[in-house]
Amino acid sequence: MALLRFNQAINAALKEEMTLNPQVFIAGEDIGASGGSFGVTKGLLKEFGGSRVIDTPISEGAIVGLAVGSAASGLRPVVEIMFIDFIGVCFDMILNQAAKMRYMTGGNMNLPLVIRTQSGAGSNAGPQHSQSLEAMLMHIPGLKVVMPSNSYDAKGLLKTAIRDENPVIFIENKMLYGSKGEVPDEEYTIPFGKAKVVKEGNDVTIVALGQMVPKALLAANELDKKGISTEVIDPRTITPLDKDSILQSVIKTGRLVIVHEAVKIGGIGAEITAMVQEEAFDYLDAPIQRVAAPFTPVPYSKPLEDYYLPNENKIIEAVMRICVGRQFALS
Repeated sequence: MALLRFNQAINAALKEEMTLNPQVFIAGEDIGASGGSFGVTKGLLKEFGGSRVIDTPISEGAIVGLAVGSAASGLRPVVEIMFIDFIGVCFDMILNQAAKMRYMTGGNMNLPLVIRTQSGAGSNAGPQHSQSLEAMLMHIPGLKVVMPSNSYDAKGLLKTAIRDENPVIFIENKMLYGSKGEVPDEEYTIPFGKAKVVKEGNDVTIVALGQMVPKALLAANELDKKGISTEVIDPRTITPLDKDSILQSVIKTGRLVIVHEAVKIGGIGAEITAMVQEEAFDYLDAPIQRVAAPFTPVPYSKPLEDYYLPNENKIIEAVMRICVGRQFALS
């Protein structure tokens, strides 16, 4: 086992897949000589050369166009959109080309491409560099959407993404890049559509995404001290979504809190809420709670950004709302 930062784990996945398969190449703004804005691709240019590690112009449309064309031709591109906020510039290419091509050819054309992109607030980068737009991408048939929360998952899920025959959007929360976790020395992959029960519990289910997973764990540990046993689930991928694991947990606990960094309106929390209402309503003992950002652009000011982001205290408050006055002996 090795203790790797989140960005190092992604680098290791890229290195392994590029070594195993000469059809894999990477491209994006500043990913070569400088190793990327967050050091994710550091050292890969030296190892694999300029034909497989390609610094591109500042043109998201060109980057994704390169990915679609090369994937259709039999290569396996892994391209980077430096911030998810800029995905609008190339959205037509993603929405109408990448996501539809396999369907429109009756499955005769594979499109094995990965778009890596960074999301999330917390670095005071302002409203144009801090958004969480995963729900918008989840809404598009033909795309797979991945959101790792730790180093182990980041490496295993990225290797799976590169080997997939469909377009994958791989969303990396920039606030997780410095977090550390144990990663096996031997090769491994993680299947899509299989959530991870990060912490087992019996009283409340918390479903959390991305950098909200460690915050949910902090909240769960505090709730344990209050006599509330909380189960924390990390979906890992939101398309496909592991509905069974979420439903099984809710059936066991009878209570559900969903935590995501994106704004509450139209977020993945609404989709999970609807799914549980449709398929496990009789097992619910309390209203489903959503902890998410308010419906406003991400503030630049640090105090405002801190207020904007969900945190462990807001998660605890949501859990307490559906537990107070019940069978729990709260301190």
